[in-house]
Amino acid sequence: MLDSIPSFGRLVAELAKFPGVGRKTATRLAFFLLKQSRSECEALSRAILELKDKIGFCSHCFNVTETDPCQLCTDPGRDDQSLCVVEEPQDLIAIERSRSFRGRYHVLQGALSPLDGIGPEDIRIPELLERINAGSFSEILVATNFTVEGDATALYLAGLIRPLGIRATRLAHGIPTGSDLEYIDDATVNRAVEGRREI
Repeated sequence: MLDSIPSFGRLVAELAKFPGVGRKTATRLAFFLLKQSRSECEALSRAILELKDKIGFCSHCFNVTETDPCQLCTDPGRDDQSLCVVEEPQDLIAIERSRSFRGRYHVLQGALSPLDGIGPEDIRIPELLERINAGSFSEILVATNFTVEGDATALYLAGLIRPLGIRATRLAHGIPTGSDLEYIDDATVNRAVEGRREI
């Protein structure tokens, strides 16, 4: 029956593109939106368009931002000796929430995955090497996720960092294998950062 309502079907198809949202959940969300007032739906559509219009990536750390460089890169109170490398902006947010790291960040915007054709040139590794060579870092904390891709990325980065005479560390293993940082509670992330070890 819903197939005979093209506008509803288009909305369900668009909502089903969201990560973790299947067709059933997309249908439920579409019915929820149908019950909302026009002004509430317009506010949602404006927020989505504003997200696309105003948010970009910092030219230094590649975190999401409305200003370039971002607030973290321009904060004079941060430690310029340590750099934390994460896969995605969500991971940076998880570490910031834990209040365990006060240095600078670098967002790779992905992880190495040869099976998917993602190599070092496809993520922000060249830019990371430029920052390391131009900076005065004494430690690089590799905070990639504990997945096959995250571990491969960490080992690859350690191989690049060690010859430069810079300490390369990895989060402690208080975080379960296969986990993404953004879903881990703040206390566990804090312990993982505090207990980081040499790679």
